[in-house]
Amino acid sequence: MSENASFFRQPKSVWATAFAAMVGFMSIGLVDPILTSIARGLDATPTQVSLLFTSYFAVTSVMMLITGYVSSRIGGRATLLLGAALIVIFSALSGTAGSVLQLVGYRAGWGLGNALFVATALSVIVGAASGGSYLAILLYEAALGLGISLGPLLGAALGAMSWRYPFYGTATLMAVGFVAVAVFLPVQPKPQRTTGFADPIKALGNPGLFTTAISAFFYNYAFFTVLAFAPFVLDMSPHAIGLIFCGWGILLAVFSVIVAPRLQARFSGVALAGTCLVLFAGLLLVVAFGTTEWIVAAVVLSGALMGINNTVYTEMALEVSPAPRPVASAGYNFVRWFAGVIAPFAAPKIAEFAGPATTFTVSAIAAVIAMAILFLRRDTLGRFGRFETTPPTALEVAEGEGAI
Repeated sequence: MSENASFFRQPKSVWATAFAAMVGFMSIGLVDPILTSIARGLDATPTQVSLLFTSYFAVTSVMMLITGYVSSRIGGRATLLLGAALIVIFSALSGTAGSVLQLVGYRAGWGLGNALFVATALSVIVGAASGGSYLAILLYEAALGLGISLGPLLGAALGAMSWRYPFYGTATLMAVGFVAVAVFLPVQPKPQRTTGFADPIKALGNPGLFTTAISAFFYNYAFFTVLAFAPFVLDMSPHAIGLIFCGWGILLAVFSVIVAPRLQARFSGVALAGTCLVLFAGLLLVVAFGTTEWIVAAVVLSGALMGINNTVYTEMALEVSPAPRPVASAGYNFVRWFAGVIAPFAAPKIAEFAGPATTFTVSAIAAVIAMAILFLRRDTLGRFGRFETTPPTALEVAEGEGAI
């Protein structure tokens, strides 16, 4: 009872940060239901519209390397406010775009703000929450799950009236989050040790972290192919796409926060992630060659496998190298988010030349490559590479989930 009470009885600063973090995570799936509407409204091709993801994740990926540099110098609160302000500005500007190239540019600025905010929110919540880091990380994971699942719903509800409205809606919600953080989050002490620009890249020199990051890159290529190109294959109304990806997001959140830690207590990281990657490849082949009904089911179910993999990969990234966790996380996220640059652009290009089935077949191959890298280089992964596993403690599991 006391644990439940402490989970909900948090300082206002924690709820303010968690709310704004949820809005930040909403932007990942916000555009899914309105991709086809944007294409029609701006007379753009699927390849051009895919640049909305490419520009967003290109900036997010690179900014992962310097977020620690910024926050370790100006402090967590100032970094959050800067990120939130950029999200408000560029999401509002996205709604005014007169061409797809303008929209792509505004999404890039949005990615800059989101990287600053989301990457800093966890450490701020951990520092401000009552009840220890375990409950703080659960709050962060709750914000992530709600954001990923509600983003498509917001995009569908507002996008049914105009593709511009979801952008204005996000700007309004993050403006509320900005005010809440400014009012309720006090100034926090700056870290004693500053982070250098090159520290995350240096951390990737560790064989275990390098193995995890490269495998995660191929996994995330498949992940972002589903996120960016499945709406074009389904070719449904914004409401239908929104509901499908809401279901996808709910499964991702539940399996990441609740199911994955329980499976990790019984299976090693390589065994668990490898199995999920093979099953994920199978679902991608269903998307490639199945009927519409089977494609919908495969997309929704893929969220469960993605949720497990996100948790396993993140825990490996944070534990396999001796680098400080924020530094290891930054290097790992730089590599894996870069897949979000390539996949959304490559998917429609492949479809133009060889058809949508080939697009998802390629992504299935990428998932298998990710599994093969983990298996062949499992000796670099410590306890995660052994098929006999020592169950992690509850705190280790919770902290491992937190950097997703």
